[in-house]
Amino acid sequence: MAIKIVLCIEYDGSNYHGWQRQPCLPSVQQSLEEALSQIASEKIVVVCAGRTDAKVHAVGQVVHFETTSCRPKSAWTLGVNSYLPSNIVVHWSAIVNQDFHARFSALSRRYYYIIYNHDIRPAILHKKVTHCQKFLDVDKMFTSAQCLLGENDFNSFRSMHCQSRSSLRNLYHLYILKKKKYIIIDIEANAFMHHMVRKIVGSLMEVGFGHRPVNWIAELLYTRDRSLLSTIIAPPDGLYLFSVKYATMFNFPLEKDTTISFME
Repeated sequence: MAIKIVLCIEYDGSNYHGWQRQPCLPSVQQSLEEALSQIASEKIVVVCAGRTDAKVHAVGQVVHFETTSCRPKSAWTLGVNSYLPSNIVVHWSAIVNQDFHARFSALSRRYYYIIYNHDIRPAILHKKVTHCQKFLDVDKMFTSAQCLLGENDFNSFRSMHCQSRSSLRNLYHLYILKKKKYIIIDIEANAFMHHMVRKIVGSLMEVGFGHRPVNWIAELLYTRDRSLLSTIIAPPDGLYLFSVKYATMFNFPLEKDTTISFME
């Protein structure tokens, strides 16, 4: 009889063509499935909470899979990690009921976007943050973003190729924190569409640079015209899937603020 297992995954997406398995291109999903298949001694297919684009990172990606193999709990963490490349790691595992689904059981997703706002580019954090030489006005960005909170039609903030049937999303919070040379945008919603976070961040950066007025974000939201942002999108380097929230009955480990620990 098959059991369903949940894993929490961290990965550096710099050298991957996104989460999803693709022919002849390296992906996080492929690397994880190959490692799991080694431990399970059978082919494993995983389902994730939210697919990330090429070069996007994660510290709290959640996946589930089914297996008929009986292994100790440590096999799904320490054992799998021994077969994974150094830029992917499993943090924890849990056995769940068959009705759990990594994507559809999720209550919300939380992303961090990290900007290095300094005239000199970073070296160690190359491809881990987005470098902006020009000064960003965080106060203007925060004021401009407040119209996005709550349930809205975010059609203007998704990619031209997004296939989602509805563009209604509920944005729970959007914080903007400046910490020395870093600007961290912390955004949580029930779900996100393709490129939605990067479109929102790219728009806020336009306001922060002074290229657009503070009320521009509200105008974009009102028009619901995604062609207005066809060329405005923040780079993938600074984007992290920070955590996925589920009902407390699953008793998953709490998120930890590991994403910004290197800036303290």
